[in-house]
Amino acid sequence: MLHVRSIWNGAVSFGLVSIPIKLVNATESHAVSFRQIHTEDGGRIRYRKVCELEDREVSGAEIGKGYEGADGTIIPVTDEDLAHLPIPTARTIEIVAFVPADRIDPLQMDAAYYLAAGGAQAAKPYTLLREALKRSNKVAIAKYALRGRERLGMLRVVGDAIAMHGLLWPDEVRAPEGVAPEADVTVRDKELDLADALMDTLGEVDLEDLHDEYREALEEVIAAKASGEAPPETPAVAPTGKVLDLMAALEKSVKAAKESRGEETPSGTTAEITPLSERGATPKETAGRKSASRARKTAAAQKKPTAKSARSTQKKTASKTARATTKTTAKSTAGSTAKSSSGTAAKKTTPRKRTA
Repeated sequence: MLHVRSIWNGAVSFGLVSIPIKLVNATESHAVSFRQIHTEDGGRIRYRKVCELEDREVSGAEIGKGYEGADGTIIPVTDEDLAHLPIPTARTIEIVAFVPADRIDPLQMDAAYYLAAGGAQAAKPYTLLREALKRSNKVAIAKYALRGRERLGMLRVVGDAIAMHGLLWPDEVRAPEGVAPEADVTVRDKELDLADALMDTLGEVDLEDLHDEYREALEEVIAAKASGEAPPETPAVAPTGKVLDLMAALEKSVKAAKESRGEETPSGTTAEITPLSERGATPKETAGRKSASRARKTAAAQKKPTAKSARSTQKKTASKTARATTKTTAKSTAGSTAKSSSGTAAKKTTPRKRTA
C-alpha cells in the first residue's frame, strides 16, 4: 500500500456495490521552488493574513470560507455545510457509465489519483471492479465531490491498482476557434513524404528515458553559487535564422536525426521517403517495395557507368586496339620481309645451268 497521506476518504459506488477507498495523489512535482526575498539584504518576503475590519493578523484556525454576493455581502459557508450537501457524491465516487477509453478527449484530463482499498473488507469488491474494467477494455465515468465542488472523473486500471483522472466538464474545454492559421496554405506531397520520413527516423522513445534537463541545470547553478563558484556557462547555440526552404529544412532534419541515431547518410544522397501511394500499406508490403526500389537503383547504378568511367573505358579500349593493330602490322611486315629475303637469297645461291 502507498505510504502517502490520503486526501479524501469515502467509497466507490458500483451499482449496489460499495467499495471503501482512500484517495491519494498519483503524481508529484520535482520542480525547484523559490522564495521571494528582499534584493538589498536577502530578507524573506512573507505575506500576512490580516482582517480588514480589525486591522490585525489572524491565524489559520481563525480563517474560514465565505461567498461574496453581488452586493459585496459575505455569506459564511462552514465545513459542516459542505459535508451535508444534498448530493450523493458528497462522500461517494458514483460510477455513472462505462465507455471506451478513446471517447475521452485528452483535453479534459486533469489531476490523477490512485484509489487505495480502504481495509480488508474492500479487497474483494475492489478486485471485482478492477478485473471487470480489464475484461471490458473500458473506463468508468464517475462523479465525485472534492474541495467544495462536484467533479467528473475517469477510472482505469494501472497495473494492479485503479487510478482516477479528474476530468474537466465538457463546457470547461474551449473550442479551438481562431487558433489555426487563417492563411490558405498548400502542403505538397513531397513535403508530407519528408515529414513522414522525419517522423520515422526519430522513431519511438521510452518515456522513462526522458528527464527534466532544465531542473538539473538549475540545481547545478544553485550548487555552484552555494559553494562560491562561478555558475556553469550556457552552451552556445547556433542561430537558426529564418527557414526559407521547407524541403531543405526537412531533408536536413532527417539527416541530423539519422546521424544522432548513429546512422550514416552518404554524402550527396537525399532522405529516403515513403510516397503517398504507399501510405496505409502493411509493414511487410512497404518493406518489400522499399527493397525492390533499392534493388532497382543498385542495378541501374551498376549498369549505367559514370561519364568518367566511360571515358576511361574508351581510352583503355582504344589503347588496346591500337597495340593489337600495331602488333599485327609488325607481324605482317616481318613475315613479308622474311619471305622476301628468303626468296632473294634462294635466287642468289641457285647455280645457272649451262647449255651445251
